[in-house]
Amino acid sequence: MMFPPEQVRTFLAVAQSLSFSRAAAALGLGQPTVSQHIRKLEQAVGRPLLVRDTRSVTLTVDGEAMVGFARSILTANAQAVDYFTGAGVRGRLRFGVTDDLALSQVPRILRDFRHLNPGVTLDLTVAQQGAQLQRRVESGHVDVAFLQTTAGEGRGRLVRRDRLVWAAVEGTGLRWDEGQRVPLIVYQAPSPSRALAVRALEQAGVKHRVVCTARGVNAVLAATRAGLGVAIFARSLLPADLVELPKGAGLPELGELDLVLLTNPRAPSELAEALTSAILTHANPTGSIHGTRHRPEAPTGAEIRRTRQ
Repeated sequence: MMFPPEQVRTFLAVAQSLSFSRAAAALGLGQPTVSQHIRKLEQAVGRPLLVRDTRSVTLTVDGEAMVGFARSILTANAQAVDYFTGAGVRGRLRFGVTDDLALSQVPRILRDFRHLNPGVTLDLTVAQQGAQLQRRVESGHVDVAFLQTTAGEGRGRLVRRDRLVWAAVEGTGLRWDEGQRVPLIVYQAPSPSRALAVRALEQAGVKHRVVCTARGVNAVLAATRAGLGVAIFARSLLPADLVELPKGAGLPELGELDLVLLTNPRAPSELAEALTSAILTHANPTGSIHGTRHRPEAPTGAEIRRTRQ
């Protein structure tokens, strides 16, 4: 039984993005071609790999097994082609990512990218702030950077837009009276999430105090898990042991952030585009993220609320 690489590659793109349209865009194919590749691959294996309707795409048990095989097939194929032809993408690419995103899908993205591009050497920079990475891209020290910016700035290539939420440790029982200040855990300035949170509180007339200023995501997580106060997270990056505060907590809406890719114009274009395509294929708003769980729009489990005297 033979599995053509183009069909396997298409299947993996759909499995990673859970979207035929996003897979088609990432691969530069028409959506009918993507559907045809999936149908032929399912006919070859004799089992359904995907369950799809007009609103969603999910993997079957056999589809989940096929993901692992697909990676191995494409890796072996790329290595064989590279060996016998000397072709394939080669070179060095300097990639930067903020530490909060580095805890999400990025390890899986880089693993798959390396499997498919064994001739590429990746230099990884993890920074605490997006502004640091932006400066490194502008100065020519980083080729591609994955970071968060204020929504609508139009900077870089948009990967997805994510809503910011107030969060705290589950079951903490943390409260504040109406006249008291909301205890905040924030990043050092400049920070897009910090700026949005402070502006939203001030516009809503909600008093606040900073109880912890953190240099990185691990410090934010430690302070939040210790029950010191309330932190701000992108909803899709909220860890499973923290909860989104309900509207009854009396805190204002925070708005959104954009997750974007910045590319140095002097970066090796073929390598940069290959990594960019991998990130766009993986980092979709509906996919699961390591260490997080799906949450409804109006969570009710938090024991954090404002009380009246």
